[in-house]
Amino acid sequence: MSDVLEHPHNILTSVLSQFPNDQDPAKLFKRVRIAEAAFNASLNNASDHGWANPSPLPNPLPKVAAFDAALLPEVLRPWVMDIANRMQCPPDYPAVAALVAISSLIGAKAVVQPKRQDTGWQVIPNLWGNIVGRPGAMKSPATGQVLAMIDRLEGNLREVWQSTYESWQTEAKLAKMTATAAEKKAAGLVSNGKLGDAKALLAECEVDPEPLQRRFIVNDATVEKLGEILVSHPWGVLSYRDELHGLLASLDKQGQEGSRSFYLQAFDGDKSYTFDRIGRGTIRLERVCLAMLGGIQPGRLQEYVRSAVSGGGGDDGLLQRFSLMVWPDQSKDFVNVDRWPDNQAKTEAWNVFERLSKLEPIGDQPLVWRFGDEAQVMFNNWRVQLETDLRTGDLHPALESHLAKFRKLVPALALIFALIDTPETNLVIGKHELLRAMAWAEYLRSHAERVYSAAVTPESTGAHTLLAKIKQGKLTEGIYRLAEFAPRQVAVKGWAGLNSSEAVRKACEFLCEYGWLRVASAEVNPLGGRPSGTYEIHPDLCGMMK
Repeated sequence: MSDVLEHPHNILTSVLSQFPNDQDPAKLFKRVRIAEAAFNASLNNASDHGWANPSPLPNPLPKVAAFDAALLPEVLRPWVMDIANRMQCPPDYPAVAALVAISSLIGAKAVVQPKRQDTGWQVIPNLWGNIVGRPGAMKSPATGQVLAMIDRLEGNLREVWQSTYESWQTEAKLAKMTATAAEKKAAGLVSNGKLGDAKALLAECEVDPEPLQRRFIVNDATVEKLGEILVSHPWGVLSYRDELHGLLASLDKQGQEGSRSFYLQAFDGDKSYTFDRIGRGTIRLERVCLAMLGGIQPGRLQEYVRSAVSGGGGDDGLLQRFSLMVWPDQSKDFVNVDRWPDNQAKTEAWNVFERLSKLEPIGDQPLVWRFGDEAQVMFNNWRVQLETDLRTGDLHPALESHLAKFRKLVPALALIFALIDTPETNLVIGKHELLRAMAWAEYLRSHAERVYSAAVTPESTGAHTLLAKIKQGKLTEGIYRLAEFAPRQVAVKGWAGLNSSEAVRKACEFLCEYGWLRVASAEVNPLGGRPSGTYEIHPDLCGMMK
């Protein structure tokens, strides 16, 4: 009996073995109750096993800076904070969505030149944003409130386009009928040697090109279709994905290298791209400019980060291009807010969206903005500090790559703020707009550190996940909860961050350090490498599963 008490799960086997052929459901239920009673009784003897009290696990997520409304231009603050209050979500969500949406309206029509004399470096302010939150954190509703502005812009122009398109259809039909008759007449002119008259006659039958519908946003399109849209929208559009993980995972698949390359170039906003496809022919894009926005769940993000930094398909900087990536804390308090939206704030925000949607470049060249004298000195100093930090070698490579994208982020944000607040300042960005952009960089760095902590200490994240699953009673074999387990028994369940025996083993070692588990048995691997074995769960933790 001492062996049984040493491993409480053996009690279950011992009791159940008394009923090897019993198939009656009522008796089976009674059998399980008897086994559970014996199992729980064994927990009362936990002190006999030499278990110490377990210690709380350290928080695997670094703290992040809270959002400050002062990060936003004054004209947008009431609208963004009103959305956050009515949705009862972190203000980070609508704030990031608003900046990305506005950046898409500017696109490549305006650029900032961060250096005074080096004209070879011009930043296009198309931003990529990623909002991180659990399901039900109101990511999509908050984003939807912001993107309603973009939908309204597109809807207004769609009505004008529809009227123009119907008129064009009528003219095209008449032109086709006229062309049929003209071709016959032109054939006679050609036979009489009057080639010039024939060309002039056919030229009269040409119809105007089909009017194109203005697009501001694309939700779900293939790369080839995106290319076609960008041919007619060379200054850029917004690509919105409610769930970014689907896009990131699809681009990791074999055969999607071309699509991935397209997105990588779309971040810069000024690179050309050529599609050569059978059936579609050759499509040449002089400029690939996309602003991108989406959301993702924490578990999905951590899983993707671990894959990316360990040499997976995502290890090329695609994720790091989402420099506007926020992972705020969700408030535990909830207030039922039921009131009308702040219409004045909404109208003022709409005026910004409408004005920037009408921004025009100079011919085929963008408007070039520069820093004012004071702002230029401030930017130079900030840039020196950034580059110094990136060269210390103290940062995780994934975080280092992410912060390197701030070279674009800060001047891009400064330009956006200038276009919102001071559009009539003769293409000069002042110190106030730059200071706000630099404050965003500091705020976003704390969120980046949280995101990439999954790569630096994956065992800590896995330990928290495993501990939570055990407490929830989800570590089972069939209908029975386990008091001792092997890593492979966890790996097969496919839990985020615990989908391999090695990842589970690391999480178990972490839990052993804090007294939640202990090694029950260890087996030497005859082929070398790390030993395998099983882990025993603290009796107090087993009691939490009841």
